[in-house]
Amino acid sequence: MPEPQLFEYAVVRVVPRVEREEFINVGVILYCPKQKYLGFEYKLDADRLKALYSELDIDDLQHHFAAFEQISLGSKAGGPIGTLDVASRFRWLTATRSTVVQSSKTHPGLCDGDPAQKLKILFEKLVL
Repeated sequence: MPEPQLFEYAVVRVVPRVEREEFINVGVILYCPKQKYLGFEYKLDADRLKALYSELDIDDLQHHFAAFEQISLGSKAGGPIGTLDVASRFRWLTATRSTVVQSSKTHPGLCDGDPAQKLKILFEKLVL
């Protein structure tokens, strides 16, 4: 049996009108330091998002989340942030923001050695 691995995660949400503080969970970011793993999974449900704010620009959101994805992969397409070490990219992605795209506080957990599988489980529980 693999040794349990410590991980941290945050839920990514869309807050269409920040002043109203209403949001929809759309993704999860998971970081496992021991494995140097950083994963991000998201799904934008345009109908649900538009129900909160009909003028929301879904294409703009898609652009933001594509950048998040590139940063989590450590891709140069993620710009200067994408070239940082894994821990720094996670901290940047989960930094407190007062914009339409926000993340929750980070939460710790333990997984049985496969952080990608844990990311899928959290995504299903917290987003879908």
